[in-house]
Amino acid sequence: MILQKLTQAFQGLLDSVIAAAPKVAVGLLLVVLGLAVAKLIEVTLRFLLTRVRFDSLMEKAGIDKALQRIGVRQQLNLFLPRLVYFLTLFVLAKTAADALGLIAISDAIGAFFAYLPNIVAALLLMILGTSIGQFAGDTVTEAAKNAGIDFAPSLGKLVSGLIVFVVSMMAIAQLKIDTNIVRIVTSFLLGGAALAFGISFGLGTRDIVRNITAGFYLKKFLEIGKPLEIAGQSGVLKGITATHALLENETQEISVANATFLEQPARQ
Repeated sequence: MILQKLTQAFQGLLDSVIAAAPKVAVGLLLVVLGLAVAKLIEVTLRFLLTRVRFDSLMEKAGIDKALQRIGVRQQLNLFLPRLVYFLTLFVLAKTAADALGLIAISDAIGAFFAYLPNIVAALLLMILGTSIGQFAGDTVTEAAKNAGIDFAPSLGKLVSGLIVFVVSMMAIAQLKIDTNIVRIVTSFLLGGAALAFGISFGLGTRDIVRNITAGFYLKKFLEIGKPLEIAGQSGVLKGITATHALLENETQEISVANATFLEQPARQ
């Protein structure tokens, strides 16, 4: 009786293996063909991108710098074909999983491809956002330098960072990741920074702001290199910083607060 049951069990196992053998063979064949096809597509695409000088075109458009800012440092001639290679493998892996009846694996790969547009959208947002942020930061820095603001580079970086932060939140939303916690923390940080700035501005920086404002207008009315008299001081005007005007005479160099020009008559 026991021998008969064991024989029946082994016979059933053998029948199952024989029944599954065609599917396994088809699956293995699809895997081999998938590897070959994916490699062929990668090599062909790399050849075409090299022939059309794709990297040079992206460099002229500034896209390569935007990709580097988000962490993609490999040449696009190599990165894109490799990316297509893995995507092709995923497609063929899904086909092989269907052939082998591996429903769970097939569904997982299908879910990945359903989510892929969100990844592409987030990536495009980051590329566009970093490019716009860099352009805006450079523009603000240049404008601030022309206005005589000493902290122009820091101001440009601040503007660029804010734009990139906003775009990052949009990219995270595209990935369907909950951003409520990030928004709450950011609101507290910005609120605290605004409160600190307001207190410091109200209590300790009025004179500095007054000097900066006066210096902005002084650069329009005074001429560098000409003699100047102000508040009993005289000398050649050598420069106007954000907060002070610099005079030089035969014996010394004199620093006069820009706000002095609002209170005292000056002659040049």
